[in-house]
Amino acid sequence: MTDRPRGSGGPEEGTPEYDWLYGKGGTRGRGSDDETRVLPTNEPPRPDQTRVMPVVPRDSGPPAGSGPTPRRRERAAAPTAPPPRAPRRRPRFRLGLVKWVVLAWLVFLVAVPFWAWTSVDQVDAVPDGERPGEQEGTTYLLVGSDSRADLTEEERQENNTGGDVGQRTDTIMLLHTGAGPNLLMSIPRDSIVSIPGYGDGEKVNAAYAYGGPQLLVRTLETETGIRIDHYVELGLGGFVSVVDAVGGIEICPTQAMNDPQANLDIAKGCQEAEGSVALGYARSRKTSNLGDIDRAKHQREVVSAVGDKAVSPWAVLNPVRYFRLNAAMPDFFSVSEGTNPIDMGRFAWAMTRVDGESGLTCGVPIVDLAVNWDEERSQRLFDLIADDDTEGVPGELCTPSGLVP
Repeated sequence: MTDRPRGSGGPEEGTPEYDWLYGKGGTRGRGSDDETRVLPTNEPPRPDQTRVMPVVPRDSGPPAGSGPTPRRRERAAAPTAPPPRAPRRRPRFRLGLVKWVVLAWLVFLVAVPFWAWTSVDQVDAVPDGERPGEQEGTTYLLVGSDSRADLTEEERQENNTGGDVGQRTDTIMLLHTGAGPNLLMSIPRDSIVSIPGYGDGEKVNAAYAYGGPQLLVRTLETETGIRIDHYVELGLGGFVSVVDAVGGIEICPTQAMNDPQANLDIAKGCQEAEGSVALGYARSRKTSNLGDIDRAKHQREVVSAVGDKAVSPWAVLNPVRYFRLNAAMPDFFSVSEGTNPIDMGRFAWAMTRVDGESGLTCGVPIVDLAVNWDEERSQRLFDLIADDDTEGVPGELCTPSGLVP
């Protein structure tokens, strides 16, 4: 190694081992004096070499003098598909439960009336001898029995009916249904008629006392010429039960009524009446100058109101009321042999269609309060009913009292 003086700044030019630095001939390369030579390397270039970009802090901003930095185009996130839904299971259990409930309800609606019907008394009301021939439409004979046999002692005192007086009829009505409007005609119990086997000048309710339903049917068929298809008898005790079962009815007395014998004390005007009040209203005949004529009018009003309540939607939708109503049927009704639940259903429905445009409500045509029938007017009305021509009934033949308007 060549000695050199201390303090010199570096290796001397021309020294062979430093020729690589200063170049041969004492020069520092072909370029500028301070040019740095790149040392060769034996490693091949790596094509996949990753270049490291300088990291610029977000809050520092671009370096000064570097110019505007191009905005990065933000890549919209691709919509993510929702996960596939699991197949929805049908509420089979709930649907099945609803079906069973509906089925049970239908069975209940059908079974209860038929169960009650098995306890309804059927009576032989078909008379012997000649009868009017078959006629169009259907005619029901509705009889309200005054018998107290079905009442307990407590019920007799509560309703002030007195003791049993045997077989009597307080209510007699003919209901005709057919091609025209329904027609409900009252026959006052004191009407003077001819009873087969007993002669003329008898009161019509005596036929029931003498020979029961058969003689009453025969008497009316003979007097009117109308064939009676079904016989329906209502008892006092059952009447009260049915009115209470339907939740009471509306009555509309045209005057205040105070009748101790009928256990009745009510004001004038429309009002709700429970069973015992409705019974007294239908029985009373001493609070009006028309007596039995007005009583027959009240009876039509009460029976029609009961029928209206019995076939109302609430009577069917309310299971308690529906059961109570049907359970009262055996005490309320006695029917003729051959009369079935369908016949009675039609009867109840027809009883709700006897007022206004849907029906006619009449008293049998009479000439006085004795009660004697008007032969000419009554026969005209009877013929129209027998011919199923209620559409042709004129106003003078169908009046509430039966008297000429």
